Amino acid sequence: MANKEKNLKLSDNVSVETITSFLRFFSYMYINTVFNQVLQFVPKNHFNAFVGQHQGDRYVKKLTTWNQFVALLYAQATSKQSLRDIESGMQIHSTHWHHLGVGSVARSSLSDANNRRDSKIFELLFYEILTRCKEVTPHRKFSFDSPLYSLDSSTITLALSLFPWARYSRHKGAIMLHTLLDNRSCIPELLVVTDGRGSERKVGKEMLRTLEAGSIIVFDRGYLNFTWWNEIHASGKFFVTRTSKNQKFRLIGQHTEITDSSVLADELVSQIAWNQDEQKYTDTVRRIRYLDKESGEIYEYLTNNKQLSALEIASIYKDRWRIELFFKWIKQHLKIKTFLGTSQNAVLSQIWVAMCYFLILSYIKFQTKFKGSLFDFTRLIREALMLRCTIIDILSGTDAVIQKLRTRDGPQLLLFG
Repeated sequence: MANKEKNLKLSDNVSVETITSFLRFFSYMYINTVFNQVLQFVPKNHFNAFVGQHQGDRYVKKLTTWNQFVALLYAQATSKQSLRDIESGMQIHSTHWHHLGVGSVARSSLSDANNRRDSKIFELLFYEILTRCKEVTPHRKFSFDSPLYSLDSSTITLALSLFPWARYSRHKGAIMLHTLLDNRSCIPELLVVTDGRGSERKVGKEMLRTLEAGSIIVFDRGYLNFTWWNEIHASGKFFVTRTSKNQKFRLIGQHTEITDSSVLADELVSQIAWNQDEQKYTDTVRRIRYLDKESGEIYEYLTNNKQLSALEIASIYKDRWRIELFFKWIKQHLKIKTFLGTSQNAVLSQIWVAMCYFLILSYIKFQTKFKGSLFDFTRLIREALMLRCTIIDILSGTDAVIQKLRTRDGPQLLLFG
C-alpha cells in the first residue's frame, strides 16, 4: 500500500509539459531521415537478386554490397570528394546509419569493394529503377504520335597516367557515355559506358535495335553512316539529322508546297556516289532548308520521314537540345567527372550509382508532383539529407524551411522541455 501511494505521488509530480516533451521526443525519433526515405525507393528485392547473381557478397564479412551502394549514393547526394570525406561524414552521422541497415564504412574497405565488386550489379539496378520510373514519368505532348528519341554521346576526359585502361589517344584518356534519351520524359531509354575509343556509330546502331517501328530518332552529323541509315529505314524507323559538307545530292523534285516563310526548301533528293565502292543511302531522302528567324541561321535537315511537315521536322531537330541539357545536368550535379578510384570497375560503379541517384530523384519528383526544377529538388535533398523529417516537409523548398528543420528542438532539448 505504501509503495502504491509512493508511485502515485511520483506520477503526480510529472508535469504536463514533461509528458508533452517525451511524446515529442519519441515522435521525433520515429521519423526516419530523408536519406532513409530516399533509399525506400530502391527495389531492395531486385537489388539482392542482382547481388546473388554476381556473387557480390561472397566471402564478405563487413562491407556488403548494400553498404557499398549506400556509401556511394551518400557521396553523390552530398558531393563528397574522396573516400576519406565519405568515411568522416558517415562517422559524424553514425547514429543514423543503423536505421539504414549499414555498419561502419572504412575507406580502405570501400576502395577494395569499388575495385573488386562487379559494377554490373549497379548497372542492372539502374535499369530496374528505370523501368519503375517510366511508369510514373509524365510525357510531353508533340504534334505527332510517334515516340521521339535523341541519340548522342558525351566524353569525360581522364588522366591517362591514372586511368591507363581508358586510352583515347596517345596522350589522353577518356570514357564515353552513349545515351538514347526519350524526349517525351527526358530520361534515358538506354545508357552505355565505353572507353574513349568506343565507336559512336557502332554503339548507336546496337541501341536503336531495341526501338519499336515508327520511332523517330534524331542525331547530329557524328552519326553519318549510310549503310546504317538504310537499316533504320528498312526497320520502319525514321531518322532526322543535319547535312554534312561532303554529302552530294541530286535533286529529284519538290516534296510539298512551301507555305511558311521559315521553310526555304522541302525537296526529295538522292545521294550521289563518287565511285562504286562508296556507301550511300539507297532510297530518296527528304532535304529541308530552314531559316531560324531568331538567329538568322539557315539549317539543312535530312530525314526519311515523308509524312510530317517541314516545320515539324525542324522542331524535332531543335528538340535534340534535350540530350545536351541532360549531359550538362549530370556533369554539373552528379559526381561523374572526378572519381573515387582509378580502376575501370571503380569508375563504372560510381557512374552507375550516380545514374541510379538521378533516376531516384526523378522518380520522387514525379511522384510528389514537385513543381520546381530537378536541380531545386536535388538541392533540397542535399541540405536535408540527414534530418529527421518527411520529404513532404521539405517540398516547400525555401532556405528558411530547411534552416527551421535544422534548428528545431533536438532530443536533448526536448527532454527538458
